[in-house]
Amino acid sequence: MTLEAILSGASPRPQVQKERISRGRRIVDRAWWGACAISLFFVVVPVVWVLVSITAKALPHWQWSVFTENSTGVGGGLLNAIVGTVVISVGTAILAGCVGIGCGIYLAEFTPRSLTASVLRGATETLAGIPSIVFGYCGYLALVVGLHWGFSLAPALVVLSLLVVPYIAKSTEIALHQVPLAYREGGEALGMSMPYLLRKVVLRPALPGILTGIILALAISVGETAPLIYTANFSNSVPTGALIHEPVGYLTYAAYTFYDDPIPAAQHLAADASLILAAMVLGLILCSRLIVRLTQRYSPDRHSRPSRAERRLADRVGSGSLPAPR
Repeated sequence: MTLEAILSGASPRPQVQKERISRGRRIVDRAWWGACAISLFFVVVPVVWVLVSITAKALPHWQWSVFTENSTGVGGGLLNAIVGTVVISVGTAILAGCVGIGCGIYLAEFTPRSLTASVLRGATETLAGIPSIVFGYCGYLALVVGLHWGFSLAPALVVLSLLVVPYIAKSTEIALHQVPLAYREGGEALGMSMPYLLRKVVLRPALPGILTGIILALAISVGETAPLIYTANFSNSVPTGALIHEPVGYLTYAAYTFYDDPIPAAQHLAADASLILAAMVLGLILCSRLIVRLTQRYSPDRHSRPSRAERRLADRVGSGSLPAPR
């Protein structure tokens, strides 16, 4: 205690109480960041373990011919599976993107609180919870056998689109809900029609969230096996573009089927297919982050978002390590 405080008879309790509060804040802050670090550890370690295991299994026998040769059942390459996976992914993006974005716009803008919106939300949530193998079996009965399409590209696209539509619809609805209401009110005050308002004012700020949902849905569809076994089967040749009566090859079949084959060359193809699949999924996720970064100029809070230095300063002030600015 200072001499001035003793002469004035001031009590030291407020200072002691302030120090206790600051110490308590520091303890809570460190405990919180410790819990975050532990959670991050349990997330990162399995991912690293899977990637390292796949890479260690594939690299010793890696050959660039997997990109130039078709699989033969006992060896060869993976050209047919890679092309088939790309074709299926592009077709799923077109079908599921159109349906999912339309559903999200309808739920967010036209019937946000009606009974119809509640029913549709419940339907999409139920659709997202159905196992993928059930989708594949229903697609086999309805499309492959019922409509006589056979094992082909069209049944695979329909089934995979139904599988990922709920994710795109939900991400679109959430992205549209994050657009400030003032944008809509300003457009209506200027006399904009509803389609023009959505296209020019509302959808642009929601673009990062919509594109991220589409790309993550594609990452999910790339790793599916059961629906494609029931609908596309497998082919050792490159797809010709026929929608029906022609099986299609894909990477997940090679990774699932060839790994326990008694022929070593087929086992090596399974490891190569797993590595290519992991690279494709990582590429899609990085692409989504890049798209979000490039489209941040449409974000509604781009001018009010604090910088990294400002966030660090605010965290240090909040934890009590720095005094609050006056």
